[in-house]
Amino acid sequence: METAGLPTKDLRLHLVTWNVGTASPPPDVTSLLQLNSLGPTTDMYIIGLQEVNSRIPNFLSDLAFDDPWSIFFMTVLSPLGYIKLSSVRMQGLLLLIFVKHVHLPFIRDIHTHYTRTGLYGYWGNKGGVSVRMSLFGHTLCFMNCHLPAHMENTEQRLDDFEKILEMQFEGEDIPSPLDHEVLFWFGDLNFRIADYGIHFVRESINNKRFNLLWEKDQLNMAKKKEAFLKEFKEGPLQFKPTYKFDLYSEVYDTSEKKRKPAWTDRILWKVKNLSEVASKEGEFPEEENLISVTLINYVSHMSYGISDHKPVTGTFKLEMKPLVSDPLVVLNPEGEWSAEHDVLIRYSAVPEFPSSAWDWIGLFQVTFRHVKDYVTYAWVEDDEISSNRDSKQIQPSQEPIEKDLPEEESSWLHKPDNPEPGQWFRLFNVQNFLWILTRLPRVFHTCVG
Repeated sequence: METAGLPTKDLRLHLVTWNVGTASPPPDVTSLLQLNSLGPTTDMYIIGLQEVNSRIPNFLSDLAFDDPWSIFFMTVLSPLGYIKLSSVRMQGLLLLIFVKHVHLPFIRDIHTHYTRTGLYGYWGNKGGVSVRMSLFGHTLCFMNCHLPAHMENTEQRLDDFEKILEMQFEGEDIPSPLDHEVLFWFGDLNFRIADYGIHFVRESINNKRFNLLWEKDQLNMAKKKEAFLKEFKEGPLQFKPTYKFDLYSEVYDTSEKKRKPAWTDRILWKVKNLSEVASKEGEFPEEENLISVTLINYVSHMSYGISDHKPVTGTFKLEMKPLVSDPLVVLNPEGEWSAEHDVLIRYSAVPEFPSSAWDWIGLFQVTFRHVKDYVTYAWVEDDEISSNRDSKQIQPSQEPIEKDLPEEESSWLHKPDNPEPGQWFRLFNVQNFLWILTRLPRVFHTCVG
């Protein structure tokens, strides 16, 4: 493939991993999400949580509605121009992907998956949840894991991760996790600090001599021995171990158990087909591939005390040669928009766009939170009034349009609390709405037991 003339695109990704210990969201996540940063704008947030409250009443409620953590992050990020692109939930494991609106036309083939490893694969208290996608033609996979606890279970952790890596996304020609160009692996991986006693570990931490502990970190040791881990990269552990703390404090465990501190919460990544020789702090030679990853920072956040784990974030620069530069669909509004008249939208699609009976055009507020957050919509085929080789013209009514759907999909689409259309359009300036051509994507939200 000829790539020399392709422009380079830089995207900034911010990954979060946090074992929240069944707690409710904190009052503020400004520092966690770097919302006051003076640097480049974040293009994508990837938020992996573990131990989200999954007691039966909470979980049943979350099956029918968004869980409190999803609602919380949507409330924070949607006014800033981010949409929840995808999410997947397995009991206490939750993975959320938020992306800037401007990138939506260049994201395709979104799929989710979950792998249970608890109770010999029958229980979802441990395991992994994953989201994959094509971004500007490049394949990315994000994998949030919660692996078995306790010092002695290193081999079980490795076995479980190998099992998670073997999972396969549904769909034709969808690569397995290790076959993606970039794979991010993060979560409460539960690896501990072996051999050293608690007093030596705590004294090393107090003196900020973290390097004394690195060689006995079980994950670092495993990466030297296990072939399937050797290509995974991680930034230097230059922050205090993130487990285990007394609640609402920066004091390590004072209970009778006095758990030894450990770097249980980690973020690693792997770039496909790169040589083992990499420059420091995660920067890879650009000529090696059409995509490279640079670690900008890798830190913990000690101010958050709702659980016995501290959250960890990794900020990355994703540098790529775009293989997809044109959106599949372009929409253009016709004439003046007003509350008294239907809106006319003309759209054109690239020749390879596979039309579907599920194609629809939706009207969204600019601060919409996810694909279900529409004001009204129209089915493309049902409301087609003229067409030619290059474009189609549809005229959506201000009233939501009904269509026979399977029960689970009709309930997914139903929006019972819509205000009257006339009232709605008078409340909001119509120019503050955004049209999107999409189709019912089952992968946008998955919630499993």
